[in-house]
Amino acid sequence: MKAPELGIRIGLHEHGKRNSIADLRVRVGHSTLIEGENTRTGVTVLLPPVKNPYREKLFASTFVMNGFSKPIGFVQVDELGYIETPIALTNTLSVYTVANAVVKHMIELNSDLRSVSPVVMECNDSYLNNIRKMAVREEHYFEAVKGAKLGFEEGSVGAGTGMSAFEFKGGIGSSSRVVEISGEKYKVASLVLANFGRREDLTIAGVPVGLYLMDYPGGGTSGKGSISMVVATDAPLTARQLKRLAKRAIVGLARTGGYAYHGSGDVVLAFSTVQTVPVGTEPEMVSFLPDNALSKLFRGAAEATEEAIINALLQAETVEGNGHVRYALPVEKVIEILEEHGMVERA
Repeated sequence: MKAPELGIRIGLHEHGKRNSIADLRVRVGHSTLIEGENTRTGVTVLLPPVKNPYREKLFASTFVMNGFSKPIGFVQVDELGYIETPIALTNTLSVYTVANAVVKHMIELNSDLRSVSPVVMECNDSYLNNIRKMAVREEHYFEAVKGAKLGFEEGSVGAGTGMSAFEFKGGIGSSSRVVEISGEKYKVASLVLANFGRREDLTIAGVPVGLYLMDYPGGGTSGKGSISMVVATDAPLTARQLKRLAKRAIVGLARTGGYAYHGSGDVVLAFSTVQTVPVGTEPEMVSFLPDNALSKLFRGAAEATEEAIINALLQAETVEGNGHVRYALPVEKVIEILEEHGMVERA
């Protein structure tokens, strides 16, 4: 279950109906690879709410808090201000395989395509997965695309299969918020691939939960790792404003106990689902919110990212692989700790 279903209140803004990036009509698909004793990995694909992202480009931007990461496609996103493919997540050594698959996907959809910039983000799952096997193949990307839906799974699935967070099992998490600006309601949501954090740093709803769980099995590792974050909104924003929005995801990361330690990659991609740029054209007239109206949206992005990380932990299951075990977060114990601090709302 996600945080709200357990009575854990994170932030002040209301949630979207699905409390996920699906509230922006973004479909998410997974391909989960669990083979033998040491393959624990996969692919997760986000499909923006357009028929063909190459022909209907969406305004976007990125932010890199800590650059120990290997995302593909960020240079062109920042240069031109849009995305033109689905967004894929996988493990560090598979970004190139998945990028090839994204390119082939766009070639299949567009007979006139001569150049395209695939967007692929990653984290290193080598604690639970023998990453050197490079088990992810192009077919797994297409499997994730085929299975993409609004009601998607979270936790130890897809790209999140072998990921760790705060020395517990990590993975895929998502959350959304609804904010009102000048009488109009807008949605902002976050989806994360969480693979970072030291146990003592884990903070939930402002409570230092990790300090109470130091003796729980599975700890004692370095806690180094990374997180890839995707923020989506239906607010009309320019690429410049989307970069500002992307930065606020880091606020949410920090509130969970993320410190961007040396060796971690903390990267964000933000995009708006409104106002497309048709292929072969340049945007001439676009509408956008004024900068002085964005504070609620910034807060919504921070809250959604904070909860998305916690939701990844709450929904991940214990996984054993590559000679190691990552235990699921002990949810009942966490609820007890939060109740002692008055941070659980009972229906």
